[in-house]
Amino acid sequence: MATAARKAPAKAKSDRSPAAPTAPKPVEFTKEEELRAYRDMLLIRRFEEKAGQLYGMGFIGGFCHLYIGQEAVVTGLKMSLIEGDQMITAYRDHGHMLAMDMTPRGVMAELTGRKGGYSKGKGGSMHMFSKEKNFYGGHGIVGAQVSLGTGLAFANRYRESKNICLTFFGDGAANQGQVYESFNMASLWKLPVIYVIENNRYAMGTSVTRSSAETDFSQRGLSFRIPGIQVDGMDVRAVKAAGELAADWARSGKGPIILEMLTYRYRGHSMSDPAKYRTKEEVQKMRSEQDPIEQVKARVIGKKWATEDELKAIDKEVRDVVADSADFAQTDPEPDVSELWTDVYL
Repeated sequence: MATAARKAPAKAKSDRSPAAPTAPKPVEFTKEEELRAYRDMLLIRRFEEKAGQLYGMGFIGGFCHLYIGQEAVVTGLKMSLIEGDQMITAYRDHGHMLAMDMTPRGVMAELTGRKGGYSKGKGGSMHMFSKEKNFYGGHGIVGAQVSLGTGLAFANRYRESKNICLTFFGDGAANQGQVYESFNMASLWKLPVIYVIENNRYAMGTSVTRSSAETDFSQRGLSFRIPGIQVDGMDVRAVKAAGELAADWARSGKGPIILEMLTYRYRGHSMSDPAKYRTKEEVQKMRSEQDPIEQVKARVIGKKWATEDELKAIDKEVRDVVADSADFAQTDPEPDVSELWTDVYL
């Protein structure tokens, strides 16, 4: 006797995801915005150059990852934030701190292990924070900050605030398991988080084409219904435009979104990396054709919004600020021995 065919179980109904946004065109900056972006990026560049010098002189120990070349990413995104928005990132973090208005003195002092540093000299390059500035690290474990940033976004939703959390990580960290656990939770609960993947082309010393099966990182969230956009991370105007779109998306209750920033680091992965896995010609080509600071400089001069001498004056002002931070970081006292027992959770 023939048995009746079994019916396939009904699929669970789920909310349809909102239509994915498309990448916006770069915004047109006003004179004030161009000059602000120029100064902010220049501060990061000069600060990192000085940090590299102090590392070579032995004033900075441990690891030190410089942000030179990637300045447009954090600068443009900061321009899209409102009061109370948070930021969390990995260990290439000095630029993010400066963008969040943490003082150069406090950041540099932490690099040299002085008590005036943001973590009282105990965190160093990779681990400093400022609750007052809504900056939550600085994390040395690859990809660990993604779950923490998702948690910050959960707190925003729980408190029913309109704030969002910018959670930064690199192309290498994009292959870590906790990233996808975070994606799932953020999408499920529609958390107000922007995942910013800073694709600087090299995960430590390995090209993304050799380490990632899917090199379009903006697509990494599709199975979790998280839309993504690729952005020219060397153009601060394109970054700001994408940041504003993503911020509106997250604030309006649509959940998480991914911004893949196509950027480039000029230095090695860390100060101990000679970067022999790429040619000098490749680096020079990026410097000469796509440098984020030089792009702003060319636009400002081309529109006659400032002269070469006026831009040099801004550079001098920035260099003076950085020099002051370096002097402070070398003369500020080291933490007292009693600090060994503070901020420790047993």
